[in-house]
Amino acid sequence: MTDAIERIWNFNEDGWFYYDWLDTARASQLPPEGDWNTWLIMAGRGFGKTRAGAEWVKHRVRHHEDERIALVARTDDDARRTMIEGESGILAVCPPWNRPIYRASRRELTWPNGASAFVFSSQRPDQLRGPQFDSAWCDELAAWIYPRQTWDNLAFATRLGKSPKTLITTTPRPIPLLRQLMRRDSVALTRGSSYENADNLAPDFLAQLSEIYEGTNIGRQEIHAELLDESERALWKRQWIEDSRVKSAPDLVRIVVSIDPAMSSDPRAAETGIIAAGADAEGHAYVLADVSGRFSPDGWAKRAIALYHKFEADRIIAEANNGGDLVHHTLRIASEGEPIPFMPVHAGRGKFPRAEPVSALYEQRKVHHVGAFPQLEDQMCDWTPGSPNSPDRLDALVWAITQLIITHRELRIY
Repeated sequence: MTDAIERIWNFNEDGWFYYDWLDTARASQLPPEGDWNTWLIMAGRGFGKTRAGAEWVKHRVRHHEDERIALVARTDDDARRTMIEGESGILAVCPPWNRPIYRASRRELTWPNGASAFVFSSQRPDQLRGPQFDSAWCDELAAWIYPRQTWDNLAFATRLGKSPKTLITTTPRPIPLLRQLMRRDSVALTRGSSYENADNLAPDFLAQLSEIYEGTNIGRQEIHAELLDESERALWKRQWIEDSRVKSAPDLVRIVVSIDPAMSSDPRAAETGIIAAGADAEGHAYVLADVSGRFSPDGWAKRAIALYHKFEADRIIAEANNGGDLVHHTLRIASEGEPIPFMPVHAGRGKFPRAEPVSALYEQRKVHHVGAFPQLEDQMCDWTPGSPNSPDRLDALVWAITQLIITHRELRIY
């Protein structure tokens, strides 16, 4: 088929239908004019970022602008489910006569004209050492596990052709890398809100966005794609976390699972914070896992016990002031008779004096996140002293680091 025919017709399970992306796309989904080497689409959930990315790749392949393309996502699974096999992914937008063959085992797409795309994840930045490309599509960069290392390796690898191009599609989070990219003259920035794609979104979804999230910080970020500034009063800075992030933990001498329970039987209530962390012999702490969420009491108890076994922890801890006896009772029921070491901790002071020493350890680069925990890190960098909200993930983290490093005590088993 010719390029002209391909622009006009496409095919799905219902048969042939008229199609021209240039006619159906919004202006904000099309490449901007001007001399740029990176196009950054920073937009809200449901904006149509994935569709724009897949169509951009398809266009460049069809017009022989690229022979080797890097597809970079947070994880390999994210790349497969969203960028490649998703409803708006590459396989969905390519017509049968120009659809690539996807070899999942090789993490590779191959088009009939010989162009290829290769999948990479931010979990393993070093995979980008060695190969070279003439373009790259980076999805949800703000949620990447190792954003700086992944981006730097990709930047060196995108070196083929006369004018290598990179497209970034992401919902914003105020990570240092994203801020730096926005300031570069070579970056063309497109911004947009979720509401711009209202014609293609479920009315109930839009109503929920408006009712629950409008006017909130999360709404400003996730709907309107605002890059929120870190508060000068916040106890944690994202740069501290980024500077100390590691891929794996060393040998640990103590490991705890910390619970900040939502004292409700309704799983739709507030979150229960569940954090696993450990300490090494040098007095550094390592955040190993965040499995927080909205659960019934039996649900969070089983989740905490599973984490205890996974990391072979020394104990589970929870604040005694916030139903410590109830937590212990719930854990005993969920463990089905297995003895689980449990230690109640006591809040003799308010949240700020408890959190401040932990934030100081982060500033001293003595606390390391093993991988990335976006929701936890957002809570850490958004919470300010005196704030009426009580972030559960952050509370569980503070208790864990306090017990591991600041006020380590002998194990008391109940």
